[in-house]
Amino acid sequence: MTISEILSNEELRRREFPVAAEKIFLAHAGVCPLPRRVADVIADCAVKGTLGDQEEFMLSRLEDARKLGARLLNCQPEEVALVGPTSLGLSFVAAGLKFKRGDNILIYHDDYPSNVYPWMSLAEKNVEVRLLNIRHLGVIRPRDVAGQIDENTRLVALASSHFISGYRLEFAEIGKLLRERGILFCLDAIQTLGAFPTTVEHVDFLAADAHKWLLGPCGAGIFYVRRELQEKLTPPVYGWHNVRNPNFVAQEKIEFRGDARKFEAGTQNLIGVTGLISAMELALEVGVENITTELLRKRAWLVPELQKRGYSVLNADAKPGNAHSITSFYQDGKDLAAVHKKLSEAGMVTSLRTDRSGKNYIRISPHFYNTDDELRRVLELL
Repeated sequence: MTISEILSNEELRRREFPVAAEKIFLAHAGVCPLPRRVADVIADCAVKGTLGDQEEFMLSRLEDARKLGARLLNCQPEEVALVGPTSLGLSFVAAGLKFKRGDNILIYHDDYPSNVYPWMSLAEKNVEVRLLNIRHLGVIRPRDVAGQIDENTRLVALASSHFISGYRLEFAEIGKLLRERGILFCLDAIQTLGAFPTTVEHVDFLAADAHKWLLGPCGAGIFYVRRELQEKLTPPVYGWHNVRNPNFVAQEKIEFRGDARKFEAGTQNLIGVTGLISAMELALEVGVENITTELLRKRAWLVPELQKRGYSVLNADAKPGNAHSITSFYQDGKDLAAVHKKLSEAGMVTSLRTDRSGKNYIRISPHFYNTDDELRRVLELL
């Protein structure tokens, strides 16, 4: 199945993406609707679970999930753990690393809270939590990072794309400069995985749930830990799955598994993992690079059309390497909450977001299966 086939065949589009028959869904930076194939495998898994041991028929699929995650990230399956919410993976890094007095970390305070609170909590361990200082919402450049780290910086934690501004991070370049200085790099990748190439050659830790651009279920995600760092990251949770217990007999000494499974403490969310597998297969079938091209095409057309209607668009002039389908806009003096309500009542799903100053934005985040006609209808209502 290709993007052109989907966009040129409305029957196929509605069959594969049932939400398209009900509404114009443009909020994939929030929580996505499930494609039919993902919903079908989840339902099938639930039905099979009524016939016997739920786990037995799924065990082999867990390894499939790690392999698919490794293909998306360009790493080894042994570096991928099936850890659900992004918040949990990021918290594993914050809680599992050992810090010493005088260490500092660098974060961005206006990132999504999942990528802020785990790091703020380290202040209790006498770690200095530095807040990245930048001029524009979410616009983080490599030189901004380079200018705000020092010899005591232990880790930098950033998001691959800002959830409001849509500014995509040049994370490979940032990762290179950090590795040259011996500084760890943790990436919250939920806003790019499945939509833009998100590989880990220059990343040490990565977490991403499936429920946004990957078009998967909530609470099913992947957690990457670079092989060389797995022994240095201690899981904050313990269970039968990540601690060795031959024949399910607890041993006198805690000994973790020797790969990323050390972060999978207990029984998996099998239904969620089933959906995650289907979602990753879909992204790989369509092609992440193809998805990227389509999303940038949509944005390049959408931004000037919004500007013609008197709206200001965040990062309107972003270069293709920093642009995203996430398109947030505002108009001074306009009641955007009322506009958002009007869109919702017309069956158009967008997001209303607010920055630290209290300023409102309407955020449109179309995916590859959204048509130009759907975007035109939204623009007409605006």
